[in-house]
Amino acid sequence: MEIAYVLVKSEIAHEMEVLNEILKLDGVKEVKGTFGLYDIFVKIEASSSTEIQNIITKKIRHLKHVISTSTLSVIPEQGGT
Repeated sequence: MEIAYVLVKSEIAHEMEVLNEILKLDGVKEVKGTFGLYDIFVKIEASSSTEIQNIITKKIRHLKHVISTSTLSVIPEQGGT
């Protein structure tokens, strides 16, 4: 199982709309609103890195009111439980 974390920047006043749309996507396991440079924190789990890439590039980035994303890929050997 591959895991990635995505930081999403959305248009002002559309954070909840974007958050709710992201929640509907297959592979999305967790979504949280955040303060700071990014507005939304997303945890994605998928069977391959290609599937994660497709979720980010073909789904999240195409949502209305999404300005940008930044992806943090997990290094499996450096994870704790």
